[in-house]
Amino acid sequence: MHINVVVLRKGLSINMSGATLHNMMRIPSITELRSFPFLCRKVSNNPHQHGSQNGTQASPETKLLENEPTEEEQQRPKKKPSECSVLLFPGQGSQFVGMGRGLLKYRNVKDMFGVAQKILGYDLLPLCLDGPEEELMRTVHCQPAVFVTSLAAVERLNHENPAAIENCVAAAGFSVGEFAALVFYFLFHPTALYAVKVRGEAMQKASELIPSSMLSVMGRPQAKYKHACLQAREHCLSLGIKEPVCSVANYLFPDGRVIAGHKEALDFLQQNTRKLHFLRARPLPVSGAFHTALMESATEPNFNQVRRPEINVYSNVDAKRYMHEGHVRRQLAKQLVSPVKWEQTLHEVFERTQGQSFPHTYEVGPGKQLGATLQKCNMKAYKSYTHVDVTTHDD
Repeated sequence: MHINVVVLRKGLSINMSGATLHNMMRIPSITELRSFPFLCRKVSNNPHQHGSQNGTQASPETKLLENEPTEEEQQRPKKKPSECSVLLFPGQGSQFVGMGRGLLKYRNVKDMFGVAQKILGYDLLPLCLDGPEEELMRTVHCQPAVFVTSLAAVERLNHENPAAIENCVAAAGFSVGEFAALVFYFLFHPTALYAVKVRGEAMQKASELIPSSMLSVMGRPQAKYKHACLQAREHCLSLGIKEPVCSVANYLFPDGRVIAGHKEALDFLQQNTRKLHFLRARPLPVSGAFHTALMESATEPNFNQVRRPEINVYSNVDAKRYMHEGHVRRQLAKQLVSPVKWEQTLHEVFERTQGQSFPHTYEVGPGKQLGATLQKCNMKAYKSYTHVDVTTHDD
């Protein structure tokens, strides 16, 4: 399967050709994808100059496809850190039945779910609102659900606090949340959702090949996570498992990790928590060992024609902001088999000299897990944190 991914200023588009995944729905043509509503948020301090901040219809062939900054962007004055904002987008595991209920009153949100139904081939909205939970938890469903709900949360934030979008200087997303971080500037980007759909299907298929999962671990200061994984792999070898996988999949916060791999390896870790200096080892409700070598069968896409997003968007792979087209292309291709360096990303985003103020930080999407990690990594930055609720709204 070959996927051409194009990051359009603050967005992303894909072209697809070649072999499809087993049991995958027919791939829409580029013409079909472009026939779906392509909603663009035009942000400006002068609404009379660029139209409504709540969003207007646009096509992928508009000026947003241009690579050169506009004259307005070139002349835009730098703002103080306290006047800027950072958006954080959650990933798989944050989903829950009822998410999105508080967002339906906001302009364009119902349209987002309507377009999503055409792209996905099923109605995502009732799955988010009413479940059943076991279906929402499946990788093929929860990844598109988290993606769309997160973009809907951005629409709520734009409605209630347009300056948070106008003054956004950086974004980061956890795993599939990185796709939302790349495209949030658009109200809705159909081809980005299709990329998430393909990603979720590939990960679901890979996770069904070998019994595997993920384990949330909190350790004492003396815990040696890599050595614990080594011991778990040796245990698997003693059971006759060839080429066992057990490695750190997510770096969350100091002494907070997610370890993923063969089920037998994770069972070993849970049975030896005291010996390994783990305070807690809790299985996560996911279907596979994401961000490990067990996802290699899901990493076939060939990423081409990529443009760097204008604001700082940070890669899960190396916790660095995307610098150029090749960097985006390489990192997206590596993401599924590389650990999510979230703790390192937060340090990169919020590093400040002593006395320098922090930006306003908004977690846009279901759950508050990213806020919890920020609190453990940087309490000063957390004091300016806000969660955009996806279940209730103010009348």
